[in-house]
Amino acid sequence: MRGGGRRGAAAGVPELPPETPRVRPRPAPLRQRWSDVVFLHWPVDPAQVAPLLPAGTRPDLLGGVAHAGLVAFRMPVNTVAGVPVGGFDEVNVRVYSVDRHGRRGVVFLSMDADAAHAVVVARALTGLPYMWSDISLVRGREGVRAGAVRRRAPGGARGRWAVRVGEPLERPGPLERPGPLERFLTARWGLHTRHLGRTWWLRADHPAWPLHRAEFLHYEGDLLGAAGLAPLTERPVSALWSPGTDTGFTVSLV
Repeated sequence: MRGGGRRGAAAGVPELPPETPRVRPRPAPLRQRWSDVVFLHWPVDPAQVAPLLPAGTRPDLLGGVAHAGLVAFRMPVNTVAGVPVGGFDEVNVRVYSVDRHGRRGVVFLSMDADAAHAVVVARALTGLPYMWSDISLVRGREGVRAGAVRRRAPGGARGRWAVRVGEPLERPGPLERPGPLERFLTARWGLHTRHLGRTWWLRADHPAWPLHRAEFLHYEGDLLGAAGLAPLTERPVSALWSPGTDTGFTVSLV
């Protein structure tokens, strides 16, 4: 596994996550395909993030700053123990965490999905904050990716956004590799969630994201505010797009 960046004395873990995950020890019981993925990220105050995290975790910071993401994608493949359970579109609001073992993760504050059955099953099995919503993800002309979400239950939060897909961050010839911010926000090989009275870490195994820069066009809505977040900037500091990846999830026993 390739190592991270310099170590922070306070955190005791590398400042950057590894570029690729460790080799998966066994077949993942939950497998998903994420496609046509839009990433928008804003800086947020770590003191605002900390109370939103599961017990035993703290905000994962880059340069002393926490980040909140709005991530939208299609999930055409979703299987549990090899059995297809149906895909759906998803829009999530997320922040980033690290636990006492040094395991970094995503913490989902909301997960809008347009399939009611998936919401019920996922909430029951994992405790993740899935919510039933109307979602529209549109592939427009000239590389535009637009989306909208209106939450059905619980609550009525909504949002609309659009980006224009740009050049890949890695391409033939002189390479423009993902920088520290892109790596920090996307090289996430697990998630933390609170369920059945304890905090769990689920391994996420997938190749490094094939990333493209994206031109931010607009965002409006209250999805971040409904999750308890107030971004420090009006415009996101990072806008990215990816064609997608295949992912497997495994519960860690460590």
